[in-house]
Amino acid sequence: MGPEAKFYKYFKSKTPEIIYTRIENSASLGCPDALCYNTNHFYFTLEFKVSSRNKIALSPHQKAYHIRHPQNSFILIKSLVSGDIKLYEGSDVLQLDACGFKLSPCSQGLEACRLKLLQLGT
Repeated sequence: MGPEAKFYKYFKSKTPEIIYTRIENSASLGCPDALCYNTNHFYFTLEFKVSSRNKIALSPHQKAYHIRHPQNSFILIKSLVSGDIKLYEGSDVLQLDACGFKLSPCSQGLEACRLKLLQLGT
């Protein structure tokens, strides 16, 4: 199991209020890792990333997805160096690509990210 799959499994275990549908699809490149549904009956997508440096590895297809779907799409990143977890909105994908992990997130830390995703749709 790769680091992003482990991160997905960890975050899923910490957010039992969210229903996750894992998307493993090579036919639709750039599609996020999970389709999610919170307790407010709100759908959103979540891309899981793990990074050992400031730069976040986003494929051109992943960037294109978030440019085309800037609302209700999120990128959750874990730093292997600091252990920080940061949540970014899909609309920030180009800034995230340019600035990396130094870009200010919409939420930071496990609990803040969990709460942000649970409050979507209120």
